[in-house]
Amino acid sequence: MRYSMLAVAISTSLFLTACSEPPTNHTQSTSQTAAAQQINPLLSASPLQYQAPDFSQIKDAHFLPAFEQGMAEHLQDIQAIIDSPEPASFDNTIVAMEKAGPLLTRVSRIFFNLVGTDSNEARRALQSELAPRLAAHSDNINLNAALFARVESVYQQRDALKLDAESARLLEVYYQRFIKAGAKLTEQQKLAVRALNEEHSKLTTQFSQNLLKLSKAIAVVVEDKQDLDGLSDSQLKAAATAAEAAGHSGKYLLSITNTTRQPILASLNNRALRQQVWEASAYRGTDGELDNRPLVARLTQIRAQKAALLGYNNWAEYQLENTMAETPANVFNMLNSMVPAVVANTQAEQADIQAMIQREGGNFEVQPWDWAYYAEKVRQEKYDLDENEVRQYFEFNRVLHDGLFYTMNRLYGIRFEPRPDLPVYHPDVQAFEVFDHGGKSLAIFYADYFAREGKRGGAWMSSFVGQSNLLGQTPVVVNVMNIPKAPEGEPTLVSFDHVTTMFHELGHGIHGMFSKVKYPSLAGTAVSRDFVEFPSTFEEDWAALPEVLANYARHYQTDQPIPAELLEKVMKAKNFNMGFDTLEYMASALLDMEWHSLAADAPLQDVQAFEAKALAKHGVNLPAVPPRYKSTYFSHSIGGGYSAGYYAYMWSEILAADAFAYLRERGGLTRENGELYRKHILEVGNSRPPMESYIQFRGQEPTTDALLIRRGLKAQID
Repeated sequence: MRYSMLAVAISTSLFLTACSEPPTNHTQSTSQTAAAQQINPLLSASPLQYQAPDFSQIKDAHFLPAFEQGMAEHLQDIQAIIDSPEPASFDNTIVAMEKAGPLLTRVSRIFFNLVGTDSNEARRALQSELAPRLAAHSDNINLNAALFARVESVYQQRDALKLDAESARLLEVYYQRFIKAGAKLTEQQKLAVRALNEEHSKLTTQFSQNLLKLSKAIAVVVEDKQDLDGLSDSQLKAAATAAEAAGHSGKYLLSITNTTRQPILASLNNRALRQQVWEASAYRGTDGELDNRPLVARLTQIRAQKAALLGYNNWAEYQLENTMAETPANVFNMLNSMVPAVVANTQAEQADIQAMIQREGGNFEVQPWDWAYYAEKVRQEKYDLDENEVRQYFEFNRVLHDGLFYTMNRLYGIRFEPRPDLPVYHPDVQAFEVFDHGGKSLAIFYADYFAREGKRGGAWMSSFVGQSNLLGQTPVVVNVMNIPKAPEGEPTLVSFDHVTTMFHELGHGIHGMFSKVKYPSLAGTAVSRDFVEFPSTFEEDWAALPEVLANYARHYQTDQPIPAELLEKVMKAKNFNMGFDTLEYMASALLDMEWHSLAADAPLQDVQAFEAKALAKHGVNLPAVPPRYKSTYFSHSIGGGYSAGYYAYMWSEILAADAFAYLRERGGLTRENGELYRKHILEVGNSRPPMESYIQFRGQEPTTDALLIRRGLKAQID
């Protein structure tokens, strides 16, 4: 997953994490504030290479004064554009806005990255305080009639300006941004939009903070070690350590991840405990002080009301206007066209699981908390595959250096050199300098892969510094994951799923690092949501390429390569349970689209009733396969980042599968192929329409054939 930090700075629709530092009181005396400003490292560009943040100098007390000064300076820059005595031109209006507010951009990128990766009570409190203020700041710019008059004047002259293609694209993006923000509304309508934006920013922050609190509140504490039968010694030790840290000495703590399904369910022999863990996950946010249901109902209503003010039938129509999908109907058609085949696959998998239950003497119908447990047994029976044995060949550091970095070197000629001299925001984070072929320095890359207190769930890429030729900026990029770290002194062994996710996130990473765009608003990953997941998903399949596997899949003790027989089992089993995987994703994507297809006059919805109706409507309501995310913890959708956009993973996968198949036909892992893909996809950002970029690379639009083969839903014909 990728996030645009500049957009986040304005919308504040980020997720929150937990506390690892003592809280800081943001109520300061005038003298304290003045002292903080005098030594505030955020108020000037970092002296470190490429303006990488100097985390050794940044304190929580620095953020609020930097935000306040940043907002003030940004508005001054905007006012200077408005007050210019010169007629509006591309340079004095559009380019000037690209250059405006560097302090606000800098502090926003640093703060919101830390909120996601290393949060604490002080940062969460500040986020709550800033959310409505940043929303108002955005509205003060986007709804400014005098500013829009200059933008519109330039836009109306666009044919006569003879702009280069990238500049013309930037002008189009700015004009559409103002229109979609409400620049052409009446003053009364603008006031209504402002009120909705302010409420939305507050509620999305509350939703995210509730999820953070819930992640701790719903963790399952186990007293008797015997109840944990099936877990490995390493898993038991990790659970005991987590319990100790949470104040449950002598017990075991099972943390709940951010999806409905829980990985630990594949190992637990105790069915009652499996049910307890699953229910803790699936019913989170549905009662008590942290009940997210009212927030879900109101947030989706707010979006529908805003869309109506802007002239759209619903939020999905508003969101999809400038995407590759274009309309909600196209998304529904894409997803619904796959439902019959996916449901049939899933039902076949369920039949295999039910047969396994009966063979083992079980007298019950498979339930959601049973699926992973018995699916693992079916997989072992079908493929004679032991996941714990497989993990021994995927040691984290080997995967990183001899898997990811090796592949990036073979495809693109780049290399990653450790930079232990650069300050990092947590001891688990590693800093690297990335060098291009020929030795030119390309970027700074932070690797933050391990789960911990203070980090939100999931995996994503972001930037501390975005690429821009206009501003002379070189990328400073971070990849974040939540891999369980092995106990002290033991190697971290990862699943093949974690391996592919590492490749996925570095795909986002190089999308940011390879950018060669002039304007920051068009650089790197600043593309539509249904295109941004394409470069990341594309990189996943290299992880399974035999040449790449041979380089990193080696036993962590003996250094022996993974045996050919075991590797063959891994590859054959790769698409096992794909019906389940696809259906739980599609159920969430359809749920997201249904929430955001509500009309503005629709009443507040009963969340659970709405979910049930939406899933039944599309025929994806299999009781044993619930959505990957239910509404009360669906951060992508309800949290705002991917509202009416969760479909994008599947849409992007069509592009990724087609692109990978094309390069395999051209010889696979070669520099020639890497350069072709880099030139037409990774370097161009949003400087041209994404389908145009794809056709430049591929020579034609993609088909779904490679996707169906990738997911095991169609046989490959050699």
